[in-house]
Amino acid sequence: MALWRESLLAKKVLEGKTVGYRNHPQLDRFKSSKNQLYAINQYLNNVYDESVLRNFTFDRAKFRKPIIPIFLSVSEGQIIFEFEHLLCKLKEREFHLYEILKETTNIIPHPMFQIIKGDIENWERKLKSRNS
Repeated sequence: MALWRESLLAKKVLEGKTVGYRNHPQLDRFKSSKNQLYAINQYLNNVYDESVLRNFTFDRAKFRKPIIPIFLSVSEGQIIFEFEHLLCKLKEREFHLYEILKETTNIIPHPMFQIIKGDIENWERKLKSRNS
């Protein structure tokens, strides 16, 4: 649910319809695209498709369905970093999910992201390791 709400907020930022969160670093992923709105709509479309599989009820009218898929790159280090961040949150909030996911070695990103070699993004805050 939070991913849906945050993604819709990101869309509003990219449309220039809100003054908050305009400089949120994660928006750089979409700002780097040739067509920012197309990219965020594609992202929302994939989140929507997953929501249907999970029996959530999201409003399909909140975004325009893309016709031609586009891809954005994300570094291998960033994927690992974000997964570690998720595990830290789960360890505190949903320990049973943490126990299930902590041994995961094959992280599959959102369908529009292609993994490339590289470290975490410079704008990321360093977090404690899940082993600390």
